[in-house]
Amino acid sequence: MQLHPTAVPELVEAAYRTLARLHHPDLTGDPEASSAMADLNWAYATLREPSLRAAYDRLRVAIPVEAEPDGHEPAVDNPTLSQRVAQAAAAAAERDDGNPASVTLDFGRFAGMTLRQIAQVEPSYLEWLRRHSSGVRYRHHIDKVLSGMAARRAAIAEERAGSTE
Repeated sequence: MQLHPTAVPELVEAAYRTLARLHHPDLTGDPEASSAMADLNWAYATLREPSLRAAYDRLRVAIPVEAEPDGHEPAVDNPTLSQRVAQAAAAAAERDDGNPASVTLDFGRFAGMTLRQIAQVEPSYLEWLRRHSSGVRYRHHIDKVLSGMAARRAAIAEERAGSTE
């Protein structure tokens, strides 16, 4: 059912209902639909019953991970969201050091995005952030990005006005 082994019962039921809609023999013309639905019903019956699920979990076999060619074990790195945001910010700063549009936010709904990306998606957020106390440390950079956007808009408007004459 394409679920994580520790999935909660609500997720098991949601996955079953979604897959049942896709594979139900009455809803699809696929000749394999009845076999797929039978497998899905078995999986759901097993996973929704706690005792059957525990027995199934005991029988599961872990898939071995092969060592890398140099003989070292592969590194399992599972960074948190804040670690990934910090890594993205460091990479962006290293790539475009000194460019105010490349400054990366480390908070809020746009965490991990550069000011350039935010300006393309929602420039009004940058205008709000410039006025808000949480944006104080970005104010200088935001001013440069917004003034650059205004200059580009003016140049485009001037170009369009010149081409219509």
